Amino acid sequence: MKTYLVGGALRDALLGLPVKDRDWVVVGSTPGDMLAQGYLPVGRDFPVFLHPQTKEEYALARTERKTARGYHGFAFNASVDVSLEQDLSRRDLTINSIAAHADCISADGKFDINGANLIDPYGGQRDIADRVFRHVTPAFREDPVRILRVARLAARFSDFEVAPETMALMREMVQDGEADHLVAERVWQELAKGLMQDTPSRMFAVLRECGALARLLPELDRLWGVPQRIDYHPEVDTGAHLMLVLDMSARLQASLPVRLACLLHDLGKGTTPASVLPRHLGHEQRSVRMLQGVCERLRVPTECRLLAEVVAREHGNIHRSADLNPAALVRLLERCDAFRKPQRFEDVLLACECDARGRLGLHDAPYPQRQRLQLALIAARSVATDVIAAQALSTGVAGEFLGKMIHQARVEAVQATA
Repeated sequence: MKTYLVGGALRDALLGLPVKDRDWVVVGSTPGDMLAQGYLPVGRDFPVFLHPQTKEEYALARTERKTARGYHGFAFNASVDVSLEQDLSRRDLTINSIAAHADCISADGKFDINGANLIDPYGGQRDIADRVFRHVTPAFREDPVRILRVARLAARFSDFEVAPETMALMREMVQDGEADHLVAERVWQELAKGLMQDTPSRMFAVLRECGALARLLPELDRLWGVPQRIDYHPEVDTGAHLMLVLDMSARLQASLPVRLACLLHDLGKGTTPASVLPRHLGHEQRSVRMLQGVCERLRVPTECRLLAEVVAREHGNIHRSADLNPAALVRLLERCDAFRKPQRFEDVLLACECDARGRLGLHDAPYPQRQRLQLALIAARSVATDVIAAQALSTGVAGEFLGKMIHQARVEAVQATA
């Protein structure tokens, strides 16, 4: 029985990045052997175990055989005669197909990548030096999730390029319908990881280039070539603008819900009637309906969907909020549910700031709308609604009339700070 450190840990160490997660492969062992040594089984499709002390994952070396379309269409062989090189050959990219014997790990769990005896049968170190994503073998095409994984890694390692032969293989996979068999939950899982990288636009650039974006998110894909409003740098179309907005959200270290809102808030522009171009009249409500469909299809968490809906519906009004009077400001706050969910409103404002600054020449521009609406909310929330309610109830006022009284008090509070 031999144990090897494999995959991303070695890749990241070779890139000079901190190693967060470590994966191990065990050669020449059986499930019974692992259980006898105290390892805990966790794998459903193939033998994977947790170390009894470190809780890190140890997988038996295995090979794969394609049996059907999609992510689950595989048969696995994890017998004791599967070699390390056979296991490495089934991995996606050469940069993830490097191994080092467990002897290179010191007692305290650290390892020196420069002193390790690396096992690299597929040229992963060369491709790391050349900044290239390259598939290991043609078996890459058997798992459509690998398309998403390459795109997600491109968002993390933005100075890497996809090898031409790998991009050609990904295009073939899309054309053959493999991407159509991706499970919704897995698509969302990979997209969410990619959205949280430093350059999330690169994920969508790769997905567009291989044709997968048109299959997975056609609502987004059709935005390339759709003009922006004439006063918003017409040389940048809506798709390119959204990528600038998305990268701005990463620059401002926004949360996942904010980044998704930045990605989906302008979907309605892809269906703007030619008669109202380039103003995109009514695109907000179209965007809400379309993003609801996307979120339902991909089973996006409710928190993300609800924030995206508010941003899609109200971003234009927030951008124009400097022109709103106190009454209109309070109505805007009410539509955004800012009184009940002030933290979510902060996220709405951040997404709108990303949208405003995701334009040529405006990356470092201020966004005064954010501060003005924050101050308006503070003023409006200072109204003692419980006192107003008690006074109203004592005189027999309730329901709709009580709501109007509270609304008016908030308007006056905002007016006083104007």
